[in-house]
Amino acid sequence: MLGEGILKGLAETARNFVGSYFSAERLTTVQYPEQRIEPIEATRDFPFLVYDGADWEAGLRCVACQICEKECPPKCIYIEKSTDKKPDALGKPQFYPARFDIDISVCMSCQICVEVCPFEAIKMDTEFELSTDDRFGGLLYNRKELAKSNEHYHKIHPTEAAQVDAHLAREKAKSDAKAKAAAESAAAKAAASAAPPAGGGD
Repeated sequence: MLGEGILKGLAETARNFVGSYFSAERLTTVQYPEQRIEPIEATRDFPFLVYDGADWEAGLRCVACQICEKECPPKCIYIEKSTDKKPDALGKPQFYPARFDIDISVCMSCQICVEVCPFEAIKMDTEFELSTDDRFGGLLYNRKELAKSNEHYHKIHPTEAAQVDAHLAREKAKSDAKAKAAAESAAAKAAASAAPPAGGGD
């Protein structure tokens, strides 16, 4: 029947309107900001940088590969790659972002930066109360302002964060196994070259 969907929608609205006078379950709004609703896990507002450990600067997962900067549709990400390497949270020397800024006033929350990041270094936050009277500088967030711990990530997106941790653990296990095999192979070659040739004592 033509317009059936519209009629159903109007009927649902009418039920909520009338029912809200008799049942709190029919209330579809809250008295914000005094009352607040916890954001659902799939909520996404603006990006943040994930770090591991206690030191945000040393623990940043970002290695300044600049893929997110290149893929960002509104071009609101600005990255300068370091010229040196510093140990990351695992002690491995890595390049790092000497500068990592995001212009929140331009960001469209598309999440493309998250999808293209190969290091699980940038994720979407649930914080949305970022109003400021400084239209430009106040909404240009630097790497320190963007850095948030992996614990924060687990708090706002527990399912996704657990999957990411499991993936990173698997990748680390593969890397460790590869490094161990390479070290054993190098040791075996060194031992073989150091051994005296057969019959050399005659």
